[in-house]
Order: sequence, then structure tokens, then C-alpha cells
Amino acid sequence: MLMAHVARSPEETPHTARSLAKETKLPLPTVGKLLRQLSEHRLLSSHRGVNGGYNLAREARSISVAEIILALEGPIGFTECSVVKGLCNMERSCAIMSNSQIIGDALREALEHVTLSDLNHQMAHHERKHQQELVASITPAGRVAEGVR
Repeated sequence: MLMAHVARSPEETPHTARSLAKETKLPLPTVGKLLRQLSEHRLLSSHRGVNGGYNLAREARSISVAEIILALEGPIGFTECSVVKGLCNMERSCAIMSNSQIIGDALREALEHVTLSDLNHQMAHHERKHQQELVASITPAGRVAEGVR
């Protein structure tokens, strides 16, 4: 929401943490923390001085939602263990680990194709497939894991 707000404003207008907190109705400490993280990941540029503040570091159409999530939340994945190995003691026997990685890759790829500019415009609604079509489109890659039916 914060990045979308900055993207909607004229390029030359720097935003202060205080003005962004007021305009977005987010707490000032939260806005300050988010601005620091987004600046550290070079999504925002900061300007010091009397007329200082924050602006987008690049054009909104060249910043993906995936980049924003990565800056604020860390790596994108369906499960934590599909992003960082060794977090789960069930990793060696996990029946869904490889599928979790595939799903995580699909999520990340989808988010890489949505830009900050897209967030500020009405996006086309993606029609869902009917349940039967969806189930019919899923082809098992191999045998069903033990205990999973």
C-alpha cells in the first residue's frame, strides 16, 4: 500500500515518513521501518535535507510485486522449507516438499509479472476454471506418495 501510494504521486514530490503515515493511515513507526527496508533494497531513494523525503528509485512499471515482498518479507515460497533448506525436521520424509517448491516457483513467477504500476490500475479479472476443468487439468507426475490419497 505504501509503495502504491508513492507511485501514484508526482515524481518530483518527496514523501516524508510523517506525511506517508498521515495519508495512508499507518502508524508512523511502521512507515519508518518500511521506508528503511524499501530503501535498503533500492526500491525507494531517500533524500536528506529540508525538502527531503522518499521517491521511487525506478519507474513503477519496472518494480515487481515480487521485489516488494522480497524486500519486506524475505524469499517468496509456498512453505518456509521450500525456500530455505533445513528448517523442518521432516524434510527427508516429506511427501509434498517437491510440490511445495513447484508451487512456490509458480507464486514467485506470477508475482514477478505484476508491477507496482499494475497495482494502481484496475486489473483484468481472471476467471476461475470450473472445479471439474481444474481437476481434469492436473496430471500426476508419478505415483502417489504413501499415506496420501
